[in-house]
Amino acid sequence: MTFTPLIHKSITLATRVHQNQTRKGKDVPYITHPLAVGLILARVTNDENIICAGILHDTIEDCEPYGSVIKEFLEKEFNGEIAQMVNAVTEQDKTLPWMERKMAALSHIKDMDHDSLLVKSADVLHNLVELNEDIKTHGDEVFSKFNASKADTIKRYSKLIPEIKKAWDKNPLISDLEIALEQLLA
Repeated sequence: MTFTPLIHKSITLATRVHQNQTRKGKDVPYITHPLAVGLILARVTNDENIICAGILHDTIEDCEPYGSVIKEFLEKEFNGEIAQMVNAVTEQDKTLPWMERKMAALSHIKDMDHDSLLVKSADVLHNLVELNEDIKTHGDEVFSKFNASKADTIKRYSKLIPEIKKAWDKNPLISDLEIALEQLLA
């Protein structure tokens, strides 16, 4: 994949809206997550819009200040395809309890187009790989930083990854997702 002005613009916006955030329970800049998602996507696609959507995937849901980035802004600043993918992977009601939000997102998987599902897959993969690494380093205490128990977290991933596979069994990230899930369950 060629580094394009649109990818650069995506990195710039994501860095700006996530600049004061860190990963949950860590002293790691949040921007490492969207950038990792973009890198995962660049490994499996040359589609500039998909890579940009991966970098921007949390700009609506987790931006600071909350609500400062909306789908219409992304349509104007980038394009409708990127905005649609970001919106498709965004939790729509942040007021719901954690498990309800995750179950709503799970039920939405079957309705996603392949491009949005690829962005979602890269997001899930990075979160799961990072969780597995944190467990290796810190054990089960890592679950104390989440809004869900270890059992609920495992339950979520155990449902989510088969649902992603069911929605698109040719997804190029399925094998990586299944390996990461096996590591979580080990």
